[in-house]
Amino acid sequence: MLVTHTGRRENTAYARTVAADLLDAGFVVRVVAEEAPDLELSGLVPVSGPYAAEGVEIVCALGGDGTLLRAAELARPARVPLLGINLGKVGFLAEAEIEDVDRTVSDVVARAYTVDERLTVDVTVEQQGRPTIRSWMTVEKRERERMLELLVDVDGRSLSRYGCDGVVCATPTGSTAYAFSAGGPVVWPEVEALLLVPISAHALFSRALVTAPTSTIRITVDPYTSSAVVCCDGRRVFDVGPGAVVTVRRGELPVRVVRLRPSPFTDRLVVKFALPVDGWRGGAR
Repeated sequence: MLVTHTGRRENTAYARTVAADLLDAGFVVRVVAEEAPDLELSGLVPVSGPYAAEGVEIVCALGGDGTLLRAAELARPARVPLLGINLGKVGFLAEAEIEDVDRTVSDVVARAYTVDERLTVDVTVEQQGRPTIRSWMTVEKRERERMLELLVDVDGRSLSRYGCDGVVCATPTGSTAYAFSAGGPVVWPEVEALLLVPISAHALFSRALVTAPTSTIRITVDPYTSSAVVCCDGRRVFDVGPGAVVTVRRGELPVRVVRLRPSPFTDRLVVKFALPVDGWRGGAR
């Protein structure tokens, strides 16, 4: 199954090439129904709905991290491996770059890859009763000029009250996104943990916290504060009013991520964030 951002002409061209190569190799190729007309390729199978990836061998996301997260929503419930091919700027979550697309398709055809499992979070908003599963989530203030008052509990025990712009909850995979930008730590994906990062908290105790993977984080919007929003992976936003309770815990299902040529996570950090690794005298270490 292919998922891409057909609103960008270059992405569509690459997706068409990948789809054609897979069809030539004898694969049945599914695409999101809304994207099928833009691909202009016969033999594709348009699909839709939350179970569109049921029964496929692999889901390939061609685009940036946003496209990969959208594809993860289809791959996760079907327990299908997810492969990201970066067509964006950073593409931190992608496994392959566009210059390697031919080799990547060959590896998929030959099944020359391994699969890792990544922890997810199950987020429940009691006020709305709608659960979602993501790699990171934020509770943020709705009104820019006002401070949001949040009470945070961990494992049923009160932790702290924050006057803040919001809090980020993330998995290790999501630690390099909003949580990192808000001052949280980068956590290696092999670590099983949940992160809690206050955003611009007006408090003496406002450090990022790393909790156990079994922990349950409960965030209550103060009944007398302003309204808030819950944002999941930057893709879905839910309005929550004063008194709403947001519960975050480990997701029941992981996301299965394809690894083509496994390399240390340190190397990915250096490449994606363009970290300086030369010695003080200019020599590489």
